[in-house]
Amino acid sequence: MFSDRILPRTTDWEASSLDPGMIEKFLEELPEKALHMGLRIVLALVVFLLGAQVIKLLRRIVKKSLERSSVDLGIRQFTDSFLKAVLYILLIFMIAGGFGVDAASVVALLGSAGVAIGLAVQGSLSNLAGGVLILILKPFLVGDYIIDANGKEGTVTEIQLFYTKLLTPDNRTVILPNGALANGSLVNITTDKYRRCDISVGISYCSDIRTAREALTELLSEDPAVLKDQEMRVVVDSLGDSAIQLTVRCWFTNEEYWDGRYRLTEGIKYALDQADIRIPYPQLDVHVQQAGQDSP
Repeated sequence: MFSDRILPRTTDWEASSLDPGMIEKFLEELPEKALHMGLRIVLALVVFLLGAQVIKLLRRIVKKSLERSSVDLGIRQFTDSFLKAVLYILLIFMIAGGFGVDAASVVALLGSAGVAIGLAVQGSLSNLAGGVLILILKPFLVGDYIIDANGKEGTVTEIQLFYTKLLTPDNRTVILPNGALANGSLVNITTDKYRRCDISVGISYCSDIRTAREALTELLSEDPAVLKDQEMRVVVDSLGDSAIQLTVRCWFTNEEYWDGRYRLTEGIKYALDQADIRIPYPQLDVHVQQAGQDSP
């Protein structure tokens, strides 16, 4: 009786947990269970690889279908990104189901944590919504040259699910979030087929304005890329401190704009030199008054 009080009794669970027979049985079954789990992992990898190939095939079919229907390139790129994300999510759910994970339980868990997930990915959701708005409203298309509110500029090469890619003239890739592009201001330079070119040049006050205008007008008339059916003007823009500021105005197609602008800038210098029109340096007249002299 006394010994029963002093020594604690061993419970059934403790006895079973210390049963050498169970440990031995577990060790005997371990290789079989490990082999079974390894086979399931290999099978999952095989299913994933095959599923990836099927996804590529489906994406290729959808791409060709959209190309045949003459859908805009931006819509094709966006649809491809969206389809890729959805199909890979379905593939992962299918593989998880093979390991005994209940898809309904996962969906219920995600639904219960929807608020937290929404706060965590609100930027991505904003970009996704921005991409949809860009495709619907079409403020720009693939191939357009745009400048965003932060001064980033380039030619649009891709409109993806969350981001838009630009290619700068010096061959750099700029990645912009769709949410910022959809909600911010931007400039689309290539919306219209034609683009106006304004070049400012200063001439000396001693030079004749009419002669300068004739020389520059002739230069515009002789340039093959200047659109002759559009406005061509040489006007006095302002009277500066050291020069008369002229503005040479004409129009080019978007493809010819930069080459034409560079060519005209160089040609203006030669045309003014030939017409004996001087382009002055900045000048400052200083009047020194000696002590004791009255000011004029």
